[in-house]
Order: sequence, then C-alpha cells, then structure tokens
Amino acid sequence: MANRREPKPGKSDPDSPLPSPGDDQDQAWHGVLSRENLEALSTLQLLDLIASKVPGQRAVLLDLVYLRERLSALEEMNDQAREALEKFEEIVAKLRSPAFRIGTFLGVVEKDQAHVAIGGTEYVCRVDPKVIPTELSTGQRVLCNEAFAVVGAFGFDAGGPIARVEDLLSEGRIRLVNDTGLAPIVVCRSALLAKEKLKPGHEVRLDPSQRVALEVVGTSKRIDRSLESVSVLPWSSIGGQEEAVRAIRDAIELPYLHRDLFRRFEHSIPKGFLLHGPPGCGKTLLGKATAYNLREQIRTATGVERPQFFLHVKGPEILNMWVGESERQVRDLFAQCRERAVEGALAFLFIDEAESILGTRRGSRSQSILSTLVPMFCTEMDGLEPLQNVVVILASNRADLIDPAILRPGRIDRKIRVRRPDREGAEAIYRIYLKEGIPLAETAASLAAGITERHYARTQSNEFLEVTYRSGRRDVLYRGDLNSGAVIAAVVERAKALAIQRSIDTRTDSALGRDDLFEALSREYSENDLFPTTEITEDWLKLTDFDPESVVRLGPIRQKKAGAPSVV
Repeated sequence: MANRREPKPGKSDPDSPLPSPGDDQDQAWHGVLSRENLEALSTLQLLDLIASKVPGQRAVLLDLVYLRERLSALEEMNDQAREALEKFEEIVAKLRSPAFRIGTFLGVVEKDQAHVAIGGTEYVCRVDPKVIPTELSTGQRVLCNEAFAVVGAFGFDAGGPIARVEDLLSEGRIRLVNDTGLAPIVVCRSALLAKEKLKPGHEVRLDPSQRVALEVVGTSKRIDRSLESVSVLPWSSIGGQEEAVRAIRDAIELPYLHRDLFRRFEHSIPKGFLLHGPPGCGKTLLGKATAYNLREQIRTATGVERPQFFLHVKGPEILNMWVGESERQVRDLFAQCRERAVEGALAFLFIDEAESILGTRRGSRSQSILSTLVPMFCTEMDGLEPLQNVVVILASNRADLIDPAILRPGRIDRKIRVRRPDREGAEAIYRIYLKEGIPLAETAASLAAGITERHYARTQSNEFLEVTYRSGRRDVLYRGDLNSGAVIAAVVERAKALAIQRSIDTRTDSALGRDDLFEALSREYSENDLFPTTEITEDWLKLTDFDPESVVRLGPIRQKKAGAPSVV
C-alpha cells in the first residue's frame, strides 16, 4: 500500500502474512519466550504466535486472518484515541498554566540575570537559556513566568504616559515633568533614544512602569512660530517713524553695544518693550527691524555672528479652551527663547495683539483665563531663571487694556509710542514703496510729493470723520489725519493694479502715474477696507487718540450732495 503505516516498536505489522504452521519460527516461539516476554508482545503479535501453532487447516486460518483484521482496526482506533487524549491533556495543561507577566527590560546584571521592572517593582530575574540577554534592548518588553524568570521577548510597548523633558542629566538620564502637578521624575533612555538629540521642551513617551523613555512624540505641542530668517529691514527702509526708531535704538541697541559702560554705571538692561499706537502704523515692522538691526550692529561692532531667532506670536493664538493649555504655551514661549539664548542666539519674543492675552484682570467668569495668564507672564518675566539675551516686545493698539502689572517697570521697561505719519513721513513712505525698478511715469520723488499733497489736502473731498465733543464743539478729521503705513501700501498696490489693467486693455507698456495714485487713493477710502464699516463711535475711537470721556460722537462723513463728484 502507498500509505502503509509503519509498525510501532513492540507491535507486529497488521499487513504482514501469518506464519505457516511448518515454519521454523514455530520452534522459536515454543518454549523459548518467558512470560515477561509474552507480556511485552502486542495483541497482534500474540495472535501471530497462536496462529503459528495452529495446525494448517484452511478454515481456521481464514478465521484467524479475519480476527487479526478486527484486532488491527481496534488497535489503530486505540492509537488515534490515545494521540487525541494526549493533545487534549496538553491543551488543558497550557490553559491551566499561570499567565506570563510582562516586564520592561532595564539591563543585564550578570550572564544569566536581567534587571526587569514589572508592575512598578524592579526584579533581578533569571534568564531562560533560550533567551540571550545581550540581544535584549533597554526598554524592550519581556515575558516572565510564575518564577519571575525571563522566558521570552518581544517588541517595545506602543502606549504609555507622556511627560516633558525639563533637563538632561549624566549617563543618559532625563529629568521629566508634566502638567498635572505631579513631582518630577528621572528616567533612563531606551535603546531607541540612545542617539536621539533631546532638548528641554520635548515630549517623550514612557513605558508603563515609567522607568524608561521610549520615544519622542512631540515638542510639548510646541507650535513653530519662529521665523527662519528675519527680513532684511535696515532702519532706512522704515519711513515716518523717526521718533519711534530713535527710542527703540536707544532702549535696545545701546545696552547691547555698550555693555561695559552700562555695567560701570550699574544700569540694568531693559527686558521688555511695548510698541503701542494705531493699527497699520508699523509696529510689527518695527519689531522685525529691531531684530535685524541689533544683530547687524553687534556683528559690526564685535565681529561676532550671532544666530537669529525671532519668535512671532499673535495673542489670540495662545488662547485655548482646555484648562492650563494657554498657560503652558506661555511657559513654552519663554522656554524656547531661553534655549536659543543658551545656544548663543539673540532671541526676540514678539507678541502682537498683546491686549488679547494680557488684558486687565477681572473677577467675572468670562475673564478667568486672564486671571491665570497674566500671573504666568509676570512669573516668566521675573522668574528665577533670568532672561539673558532675550528681548520681549509687546505690540498693541489698545495699551490701556493691558494689565498694569505687566506694564510696571522691571517687566515692560519702555513704552514707545508709534504715531501716525505726518506729511513728511507719509511722503517718505510713498518714496519707499514707489521703487525705481517699477515702471513710473515720473520720478519716485515727484510722484510721492504729488500723492502726498493730494492725501493731506484740507479740502471738502478729503473730509473723512466728524467729531462731536461733550462741550458741543465739532471738528472734522481729514484723510491725512487717519493715514498709516498700511493705507499708503494699499494705495500704491491699487495704483499698480490700475496700471497693469490699463496695459492689458491697451496692449501697451503703461507706466504708473499720478492719475493711478489719485484714483487708488479715492477707492481706498471709499471702500473702507481698513476702516470700520459701521458708524459705531467705539469702533472709530480705536483708530484715534481721542479721550473716550470727552467725545460724544465720532463717525464718517457722508456725501452731502447727491450729485457731488467722487473724491479725486
């Protein structure tokens, strides 16, 4: 047969022929085998022995053959049942065996011993010979039996608590903190982080026993607000703000360029500055120009190339609905600046719309977030860790809404007013935007003078706002009174668009001329892109320097005659 089963030891082959009565084997069986040997024979072998002693009668032999087949089938069935029972007993033994414990491998103690953390407790465990301790990695999960012996290993844990790196210690250890108020902990690095360059502020995931840092999962939700490189903005590129530029240079550049002189007079270096004034007057531009020029001045004076780091933050970006998240971001902003300052950079923290997060604290529930943000900011400014080589600049349209605790000396030491440009300042700004590389119908100087004259003309067509005081006196504000660098930039961009459209329509190379600038000026103020669209006095007061207590009404002037021509 093709699938003929091999006989088991001590058993005869069921398919082998019966011995003949006259075979010499008859003498081998007769009187030779002891009872012990007979007991060792299988049923089929005993049948074969009996058949060899039966006289050679064909009918008897056939009966013996049939009997042998039946016994062979029964023995085969018994073998199958025995194998099934053995497998069942093996399964039951596995199911009834104790569960393996999962631990975290911390290191090798000796050749056959491992340092393992299980359930918050550390053990020195024996290692199964099948497991090679030197092939295990720190932080890897291992299996321990009921005797706490390491019998297997598999990958790293995919979950675990998250903590923030506060400090890097010797021997690869890390000091971690979290935002839940628990005490700091010190852990070691896993094999995955052995070559990772960690920094304070990074978030790492721990193993369940909180003994090993497994991987970096983020930078403490740190939003990258830093500018890769500050734009090239020399002071000459800023027009109409000579007074503000002079104040900034005196307050920021001098202490860094003449440190020895300040040290001799024991004069402290200001830590914080406030740029306040109407919107669109260049507060953000002044902040970026400060970062660029201070770095250039230090390089010119000392020859030292300081890395640049300008962290630009819009106040509303910090506000978060989750408790403690806004405060954490404030801490992180100062932490980033301190980190870069330690690396040798001159760090600038520029917070725009500062009144949105540093507003006056009140007792109402709606202001509860400011009741924690303001103290957090004050703590960072006055912290035990000083702000070395860090410049904090706040920008706001409503400095009166910022909490007085922020603006006190020692925190925000200088308050610099950024005013609207006057006629000369506006002309300088126009010249900056009307670059010589642009196709111009006249020189940039003549165009700037012409549009400035039209912009600041005290004519009826230039009347823009009407002010009513509590005394009953009325006053009129003209377009030039609400001018700003943003308005001038918008006027020039509209004029460029008009010149481009004319070139497309006429299929000629048109140049930007006075008519384009005049038309752009008219459209800019008539469409009110940069001004409130309502007549609410409170909205317009934000754009002026009037005392709200002395003004009854402040609103735009409408055309008094239906047929009056539009402003040209």
